[in-house]
Amino acid sequence: MEPIQADPQGRPLYLNMSENSLRCGPHSLTWSPGRPLVMGIVNVTPDSFSGDGLHHRVNAAFDQAMRMMDAGAALLDIGAESTRPGAQPVGLQEELDRLLPLLEKLVAAGVPVSVDTMKARVMAESIRLGVGMINDVTALSDPAAAAALAPHANVAVCLMHMLGEPPAMQMAPQYGDVTAEVVGFLQRAEALAVRAGIERKRLVLDPGFGFGKTFAHNQQLFRALPDLVKLGLPVLVGVSRKTMIGHVLDKPVSERIVGSVAAALLAAQYGAAMVRVHDVSETVDALKILHALG
Repeated sequence: MEPIQADPQGRPLYLNMSENSLRCGPHSLTWSPGRPLVMGIVNVTPDSFSGDGLHHRVNAAFDQAMRMMDAGAALLDIGAESTRPGAQPVGLQEELDRLLPLLEKLVAAGVPVSVDTMKARVMAESIRLGVGMINDVTALSDPAAAAALAPHANVAVCLMHMLGEPPAMQMAPQYGDVTAEVVGFLQRAEALAVRAGIERKRLVLDPGFGFGKTFAHNQQLFRALPDLVKLGLPVLVGVSRKTMIGHVLDKPVSERIVGSVAAALLAAQYGAAMVRVHDVSETVDALKILHALG
């Protein structure tokens, strides 16, 4: 693999961006080569694949969120509708009821917050409360989503690739060239977002590991992360505790922490701007060692 660029000591770097910063509401998030932002995952669902869902437990979810911030998370990604393989859709009101009480507490506490949602109304309500980022696994496929986001200049938007939809996305997904197809999809999604009035500097790209992809697809795509970084936008990598980690280790979700941290370190070396993780403290510690000794 050829490095995109090298630091003054000749060590390879896989980041190719003019500005390593992102507005997230009132917050400015910055990262550097090999030191991506750590995004902590907080699920307020009853069916999280990782078993960490805090359904209708606002205080417990808030406490977990603050522990992640204390451990070094740069921001938190809050999800109230599961997008794990096989997950069924959640109604609008149920998603709002799960989500909004926690968002109010986190925004009041000054925490940089991303909301993981596919619904334009949920996006709008979240922004009204003061969240700084919307993480849409459908890459704004609903035109109403782009319309809800366009007027809010300080709200970041993550565009993710997904083949199919959660209930059936893992039923024999097929690609000709997974890297080329994902890159092409993200380029089109970026262009659509910009045409809808969302400035390019607000965008983050996520290749969507595990979303309509076999292990072989995930493996090829992960190794091609430098190609995604070359698109010139921040790249978010989310593989924490996922099946692709379990495939390699042959271990259940609860025993995938070390594998997940190792993958986060590789993503950092490949140029990821952000890693989305369950295990914040372990990931932050590992990244500190990578930076100090790499």
